[in-house]
Amino acid sequence: MGQKGKKYIGAHVSIAGGIEKAIINAHKIGATGFALFTKNQRQWRSKPLSPDSIKRFKTLMAKYQFSPAGILPHDSYLINLGHPEREKRKKSLESFIEEIYRVKQLGLWYLNFHPGSHLRQISPSKAIGFIAQSINTALRESEGIVLVLETTAGQGSNIGSRFEELAEIIQQVEDHSRIGVCIDTAHIFAAGYELRTREGFEKTMEQFQQIIGFSFLKGMHLNDSKAKFGSRVDRHHSLGMGEIGIEPFKWIMEDSRFNNIPLILETPDPSKWAEEIALLKSFVGTCRKETNFKTSLPNLPSRLSVKI
Repeated sequence: MGQKGKKYIGAHVSIAGGIEKAIINAHKIGATGFALFTKNQRQWRSKPLSPDSIKRFKTLMAKYQFSPAGILPHDSYLINLGHPEREKRKKSLESFIEEIYRVKQLGLWYLNFHPGSHLRQISPSKAIGFIAQSINTALRESEGIVLVLETTAGQGSNIGSRFEELAEIIQQVEDHSRIGVCIDTAHIFAAGYELRTREGFEKTMEQFQQIIGFSFLKGMHLNDSKAKFGSRVDRHHSLGMGEIGIEPFKWIMEDSRFNNIPLILETPDPSKWAEEIALLKSFVGTCRKETNFKTSLPNLPSRLSVKI
């Protein structure tokens, strides 16, 4: 397929020392996009972003010519929008909405998240209903940010290992302009979607188009897999070193269906990220950055009041 648009290539970088450090860390490895947590991903609460941190973040975004189109923030690992217990689901939703506000404050566009888990206490369809209900509440309590469902490997009781599950969530979401999907290559491979052969890759992408649609694709996590095909085990590997191999990543870089979205490494060896980014870039040539973008602060409520 011909190239129309840009490839935003990067990695999920650290925010240690301040959220603005993510931009510096991404620039150092030659990234044209990146992913980040907006707070400690293993804590429910964090201090609000300070005006100085927000200003520094936006200043560095402009200095190093990063666009929100190439940035894919990720929410806390603690959040489970499909939790069987009402109070725990409410706690997750409140935390999720706070994450949306943080993303909005930084002038970014997306929030990537794992759909949720039924914990083997309720049916998957019941959990899917809770996830969609939580998303609808979050959308009503916020503005602008696109919520991006991540494909999962199917490990444990996690929802999202089948395209049909994500499609069912999307179908129940009221505002389709603010919902999307992130394909994680290691996750879908472990979930049983073939990527290793050209025929298998194209069949998988055809299924994605038919069941979800590329109009909903808002990002990708580019990871090789330590886990075997169809194992439902979530174990990332460096590009070309795992069960998937390097060829599918060439195909992604050559394919215009994957333009204009964040293409993010979550491979386990950060010392290889610069090399992996350079390799991905070599498959398509040098990626130029988009610099014309506007940011604005939302009107944040003084207190969250979430009904479930």
